[in-house]
Amino acid sequence: MEREVIPCCQEDRVHVDAVDQVRALLPPDEELYDLAELFKIFGDSTRIKILYALLEGELCVCDIAKLMEVTQSAVSHQLRVLKSSKLVKFRREGKTVYYSLADEHVVRILSQGMEHIEE
Repeated sequence: MEREVIPCCQEDRVHVDAVDQVRALLPPDEELYDLAELFKIFGDSTRIKILYALLEGELCVCDIAKLMEVTQSAVSHQLRVLKSSKLVKFRREGKTVYYSLADEHVVRILSQGMEHIEE
C-alpha cells in the first residue's frame, strides 16, 4: 500500500505575525474542550439515528425503540446522553414523555453534516 505524502514546510521558519494573529482569535482551551466533547456525542450512529428520527417531530421512548428495533432501556440511555448535552428536550403528557430536538442549532448541525458527506 502506498503512503500519502503530506506536504510540509521546506524551511523551518515560523511566521510570527500569522501565529500571533490566529492565537489572539482562538477560543479559550476550555471552550475548545467543550466543543470537542459535543462532537463526541455525534460520534455514535445510534444517537445520530435518534436525532434524525426527532427531525421529523417529537417521539416517546417506545416509538423510538420500535423505530430503531432496540430496547427502551437502550433508547433511554442514549436520550440521557443527548439531554445532558442539550441536544434534545422533553415534555411530559400524563405518564408519557415526548422527546424533540432542543433547538434549531441541532437541526443545522445535522443538515450541514449530511450536506458535507454528500459532496
